[in-house]
Amino acid sequence: MKKYSQMLARVFLAQIFLLSGIFKITGYEGTQSYMETMGVPSMLLPLVILIEISGGLAIAIGWQTRWAAIALASFTVLAGIIFHSNFSDHMQMIMFMKNIAITGGLLLLAVHGAGEYSWDGRKISG
Repeated sequence: MKKYSQMLARVFLAQIFLLSGIFKITGYEGTQSYMETMGVPSMLLPLVILIEISGGLAIAIGWQTRWAAIALASFTVLAGIIFHSNFSDHMQMIMFMKNIAITGGLLLLAVHGAGEYSWDGRKISG
């Protein structure tokens, strides 16, 4: 059961980054505008998309999991601070706490690794 739950946890964590990266591609101009209104240069959008999609894929398959988890945890806290720090708005406070919860899961992944059913955990024979 532990083997499967580790893999499932990785997929659950990864999906939010993969989908977010894909949605940023399909809504590129809207995302650029939103970033600019929050004081973030829109020229960073390709980097954000790359981090979300590549980090999400790495977590999902369990490749370089600890590094990917640390990178995504840092990214998630930073995004929460930049985009969800208006705590007088109840929804923004909830979104910030969501980012903190995701960061917690990523930190656990960074500490404990990807598990047996992962690229990192594969057995090399011979």
